[in-house]
Amino acid sequence: MASQKLVVVIGATGAQGGSVISTLLKDPSYKLRAITRNPASGAAQKLSAQGIEVVSANLDDKASLIAAFRGASVVFAVTNFWETFATQGPVAAESNDFTQGKNLADAAAATSTLEHYIWSAIPSGLAITSGKIPVPHFEGKAKVDEYIIHSLPELTAKTTFLWVTYYGLNNLYFPMLVPNFIKSSGKYVVMWPVAEDTPVTTIGSPYVNVGLFVEGILKSPELSLPSKYVLAESDTVTTGELVKVLADVSGKPIEYLQVTEADYERLWPMWGTEVAVQMVAWEVAKERSWSKEGVKVVTKEDLKLKGLVGLRKVLEGADMSIVL
Repeated sequence: MASQKLVVVIGATGAQGGSVISTLLKDPSYKLRAITRNPASGAAQKLSAQGIEVVSANLDDKASLIAAFRGASVVFAVTNFWETFATQGPVAAESNDFTQGKNLADAAAATSTLEHYIWSAIPSGLAITSGKIPVPHFEGKAKVDEYIIHSLPELTAKTTFLWVTYYGLNNLYFPMLVPNFIKSSGKYVVMWPVAEDTPVTTIGSPYVNVGLFVEGILKSPELSLPSKYVLAESDTVTTGELVKVLADVSGKPIEYLQVTEADYERLWPMWGTEVAVQMVAWEVAKERSWSKEGVKVVTKEDLKLKGLVGLRKVLEGADMSIVL
C-alpha cells in the first residue's frame, strides 16, 4: 500500500472541517490531522478516539500554524467570521477574517511538503455588484484570495478556492431568517429585505456536502488545479421558492413579506444589517452572485459528485419544531 497522504483540517470540530474529516476518514489513503484551539474539548476528544491526530494551533499565531502544517500533503483551511462578529462587530470581524486567512496562507506557503491547499472562500460582494455593495463576511475572505494570487505564486498553483454557499439550515438558526408566527393571522411570516425572485445558491447540508466536494477536488486535480474555483452547491432556488420548501417540509403556512432594509435592521440590529447586505447583493448580482471575472467555475457536475444532501432533504432531516 502506498504511503498515506497527510491531510490537515482547520476547523475540524465545526461544520465544514467536520465534514471533511468524516468523509476522508473513510479513505485509507489519507491520514488526518485535526487542528483545534482546544484539544481537551469534548469534540476534539471524540476525534482522537477515532484515531485522528489532534493538534493545537491558533489562527492568530502563524508560528503555531506552520508547526501544525508540518509534513502535510493537503490542507483544508477555513475561518470563522461570525465568532468575532458576535462580540466585536463587522469591521473587526472582516479585518480578523483577512488576517487569519493570510496567516493560514502564509503557513501553507511555508510547508515544503504541500501538494494541495483548499481554501474555503466567498466571492466579494463589491465585485459581484460592480462596486455597489460591500458584504463584510464576504470581503475578508475574498481579499485572502487576492493575497494568495498576487503575493504567493507557488501556493497559488497548489490552491483550490472552494466557494461554500448558503447553509440549508440557516433558516432554522439565524433569528432574522426564521419564520415568525403572527398570532392574529395564524400564519408564519418571513420578513426579508429582497424580492421573492432573489437567487439563493445553497450547499444544502454542509455537514455532508463540504466533505464530498473536498473529496472530489482531491480526486480530480486536473479539474481543481492550478488556482481553480469550485462552487460547492446542491441547489439554486429563489427566496420565494426557499420559503415554499420551508412551508412544505414543516406543514405550516408561511407568507413572504418584503420589508425595507431599514426596517430589517431595526428589527435585528447589527445581525440584520449583515444579512441584509448579503441578500441585497444577491438580488443585485442575480446569476453573477457566485462568479468572478475571468473565472470558469468548476461545478458538482464537473466533479461527478454523488450523494449530495440537498436543501429539501436536509430540512426534512431537521427538527423543524425548534422554530415552527
